[in-house]
Amino acid sequence: MTVTLPETVRSATVDLGGPTHYFDFGGRPGGPVIVCVHGLGGAGWNWAAIAPLLTGRARVLAIDLAGHGRTHAAGRKTTVTANRALLDRFVREVVGEPVVLMGNSMGGAISLLQAAAAPATVSGLVLVDPALPRPVLAPIDPRVAATFAVMSLPGLGEAALNRRRRRRTPAQQVRETLALCCVDPGRIPPDVLALGIALTEERYGQPSGPADFLDAARSLVRMLARPRKFREAMSRVSAPVLFIHGEADRLVSLRAAQAIADANPRWRFEIGRGLGHVPQLEAPDWTAALVLDWLHSLDNLTSASSSSTR
Repeated sequence: MTVTLPETVRSATVDLGGPTHYFDFGGRPGGPVIVCVHGLGGAGWNWAAIAPLLTGRARVLAIDLAGHGRTHAAGRKTTVTANRALLDRFVREVVGEPVVLMGNSMGGAISLLQAAAAPATVSGLVLVDPALPRPVLAPIDPRVAATFAVMSLPGLGEAALNRRRRRRTPAQQVRETLALCCVDPGRIPPDVLALGIALTEERYGQPSGPADFLDAARSLVRMLARPRKFREAMSRVSAPVLFIHGEADRLVSLRAAQAIADANPRWRFEIGRGLGHVPQLEAPDWTAALVLDWLHSLDNLTSASSSSTR
């Protein structure tokens, strides 16, 4: 399948210790820059439904992390820590100014870690169903538990992924993943789904794909197994935060999200009723409206602060 991008979207690659791909969706000159960070197994196309709804207010970029999308590992690690460092270089060397980071799932965790480690690079943080430590006794979806258990085991994880690649077409793999991540995958715009399938087919022949994915997955599991360290990072986030979470998320429970929201009362917390793990794909209009309203509130806060100092 040929990858066809809208005329307003630019596909670009820069050298950040290896070729690093990103989508530039364009946007308002002089407005804030939003850098979108996808989740485990995802790619920059995961933001193709919401990005056009934000470009009247901001410039929107979406990076492909190492080992994902069009950014091949090229000898680089694909762990959470390595991709946080890659995101840091992208913000500093490609954007060159503080950005609003908008991260989903693993990308939400990476964005949060970036805001904690390098606060001068982050003017705001939008967490969309971020990967979070699971509270004790919180429910977990059996399929999700089984999937991550298999991936965590050396040898077994590789065999399972290779078997899946042999038995599933790229289109089937994309649809199966979205079925797990969404309440209703039929809500995803058809053109965005077609783009995701085409880009997955493009990557399908890369032999390092399973290894890169498993390195990322295992590092994410290790990070979430250390909840105190993760919470310490959250305590260092000084940027304003919008926290969006799907009520019916099967990968990260609402209970886990609510616990984090309760521990961070300064954050704005919004629950997507009847939504799963990827609200930006399943309900892009609703998600974009929240982001735009939040950005507007930040403008008002900045204006009020400036007035009070005169």
